Amino acid sequence: MRSATSRSFPSVPPTTPTSPLGPGPRPGLWWRRRRRRGSYGGGGICREVRQRRRGESRVLWSELEGEAGGAGGWASSLNARMDNRFATAFVIACVLSLISTIYMAASIGTDFWYEYRSPVQENSSDLNKSIWTDFVSDEADEKTYNDALFRFNGTMGLWRRCITIPQNTYWYSPPERTESFDVVTKCMSFTLNDQFMEKFVDPGNHNSGIDLLRTYLWRCQFLLPFVSLGLMCFGAVIGLCACICRSLYPTIATGILHLLAGLCTLGSVSCYVAGIELLHQKLELPENVSGEFGWSFCLACVSAPLQFMASALFIWAAHTNRKEYTLMKAYRVA
Repeated sequence: MRSATSRSFPSVPPTTPTSPLGPGPRPGLWWRRRRRRGSYGGGGICREVRQRRRGESRVLWSELEGEAGGAGGWASSLNARMDNRFATAFVIACVLSLISTIYMAASIGTDFWYEYRSPVQENSSDLNKSIWTDFVSDEADEKTYNDALFRFNGTMGLWRRCITIPQNTYWYSPPERTESFDVVTKCMSFTLNDQFMEKFVDPGNHNSGIDLLRTYLWRCQFLLPFVSLGLMCFGAVIGLCACICRSLYPTIATGILHLLAGLCTLGSVSCYVAGIELLHQKLELPENVSGEFGWSFCLACVSAPLQFMASALFIWAAHTNRKEYTLMKAYRVA
């Protein structure tokens, strides 16, 4: 009796395998390995798609990192466009800051914040002589020099007051009136004591009490322009340091300083307007005398919005550049 292990089975002739591309000669060992991995099945196709996508992502990543040779130029050009945009905003802000600084300095140093227009006065009047003498006196009070400003086409700034008088004075006999007169401008500077002197309820009357509102308005209109100019200069120093460090982030401080400078300039202009209006309520303008704000005042008014625009550009450039840099860094880490 034969054992089960010695039982023989009929032999089956080997079949010729066929490839997925159709019948053909039997492939070698490489084909069987790929078939075992399933590269020609549905899973194999998906795997190849995934591998292809991984390859595309690696190429895109290498372009962003600048490691793929010529493909890195795309990332470099993108960064260059971003840097040029922020640099352009920074340059425009610097130009606006420079213009506003020049305007503010010119308005502080000139004497045409307010101008009075009056008819020509006779140069032989004894009253005119006394007014001129009181105007150039160091002890002239608010009513004294304002009367001279009303009569003789006066102009007033933050530091000085000026009047226009005939150049040749004839006290013994008045000359014949002509269409044009030779005139000269005489100015007197406000001392620090004058700037901080109290204003009275009734100008010229020291017994009428102190007008606190006009007193502090006068002091603010004198101090705030210098504070504004100092803030802009300090901001310019910080901006210069940012250029040396090749970083836009410190310009946030420059933008904040320009914002504060603009508020100071706006406050100075508002205080001056309020002080002039309150003064004219106390001292009414004589007949045929008109007053208007001069070009020095207009320079200060123009300087304020320029400071605000420069501040907005500084803060936008620094903040946006910092934000995009943070996002790019986080993307690279991821």
